[in-house]
Amino acid sequence: MKITQSWLDRCLNTSTRKQQDYRVWTDILLRWRGSVIPAIAPRVLVCMLFALGVTLSDWWGREFSIPLKESIVPSIVLGLLLVFRTNTAYERFWEGRKAWGMLVNTIRNLSRTIWVAVEEKEAQAHEEKVAILKLLVAFAVATKLHLRSEPLNDEVAELMPASCHQKLQTMNNPPLEIAFWISDYLQQEYQQHHINPYQLTAMFRLVDTMVEVLGSCERILKTPIPLAYAIHLRQLIFLYCFITPFQMVNTLHWVTPVVVGIIAFTVFGIEEIGVEIENPFGHDANDLPLDQICRTMRANLEDLIQVEPWGQA
Repeated sequence: MKITQSWLDRCLNTSTRKQQDYRVWTDILLRWRGSVIPAIAPRVLVCMLFALGVTLSDWWGREFSIPLKESIVPSIVLGLLLVFRTNTAYERFWEGRKAWGMLVNTIRNLSRTIWVAVEEKEAQAHEEKVAILKLLVAFAVATKLHLRSEPLNDEVAELMPASCHQKLQTMNNPPLEIAFWISDYLQQEYQQHHINPYQLTAMFRLVDTMVEVLGSCERILKTPIPLAYAIHLRQLIFLYCFITPFQMVNTLHWVTPVVVGIIAFTVFGIEEIGVEIENPFGHDANDLPLDQICRTMRANLEDLIQVEPWGQA
């Protein structure tokens, strides 16, 4: 069979891709940052030390064991609770991601519509349009800071006049004030006959969507998992991990602490993942990349400003 150069290239490319996929898999497997290991390591260590104490007691002749079959029902109940906890937290994470995806699309649509539809009949009209487009990005940045309970910073100040930035610092909800400024600008442009009623209605609808996204994110942030559920779940996890050594010591003996550590690592890890992702607006590695999303919107804005509308060229 004749071996062609293209066939050899395909084989080499396939081998290279497999090696890259393997490296990515192992990198994720061994990654420390972003994992829950630092958070759960002390708890796992406590369970292993307790299991070691039970093992030493058994070695000294003190027999106190629980039949393994007695843990079937508690294991099922704990498993269902953990699944519900994780699913609820991921639902909040995914809802937050969808909300920010909608915000990105809405700002893109509104900025494009303003840039194209609003007529520039006065000399300062172009500068006013650029300022309003920057306010759209400022709305996203202010929303990010508002969800993180952080004060307005230079990232917001770069997108608006100093007087507006100073006024925002006195507001309880800066994104709402920015949305008001945008709506006020659109109303003024309509009264000056720079846009028609249909365009005004469509733009107001997009502003309403931005405010609805803000409300959705606030609802996620201010509706935590019920405290009683979180307390009961953690108490049940600790009870399960402390009872497990008594069920295994008669058969596993000195291996009991290792097995208990693996079990504790599993259940504590699943529970901690739910804690990590239930508030997706923070700075943790498992939170939404809001900083990157805001930088992307600002880059899109700068690209749009470089394009001159054809009808106004």
